[in-house]
Amino acid sequence: MVKIYVDADACPVKKEVERIAIRHNLETFLVCDGGIRPSMNPLIKNIIVNQGADAADDWIVDNIEQASICVTNDIPLAGRCLKRGAFVIKPNGDIYDTNNIGMALAIRKIMEEKRDIGEMTKGPSPFSKADRSKFLNQMEMIVQKARKS
Repeated sequence: MVKIYVDADACPVKKEVERIAIRHNLETFLVCDGGIRPSMNPLIKNIIVNQGADAADDWIVDNIEQASICVTNDIPLAGRCLKRGAFVIKPNGDIYDTNNIGMALAIRKIMEEKRDIGEMTKGPSPFSKADRSKFLNQMEMIVQKARKS
């Protein structure tokens, strides 16, 4: 059964995920270390983990199943979920898969090293309406693929 797992602490598409969960009757887990408003929808489960660097990531990886969907911007978490056979989508609608996760991890490492030596790097682009729309479209496609898996 397809389920959705959301790395929810800074996720800008929680409402969109809930709409998709309702439309497709998918159990959904919003995983965070606190501070998000619980949904009244019985399909949406808030999972509050202990505060810690990777506590939410670890919970998701420990519970995600093949053909489930993870919503995250976290590249290492995306890689771990892909290894479990899950689908991974960023809130802006970009998809991580086995063809692009290696490059994403390598670029992340390079940027981390640049920051460590004091070089200024720019962050992600601001989240836009177009990103939200792309997310909804891509998420619909992933749900269909996941159901066929």
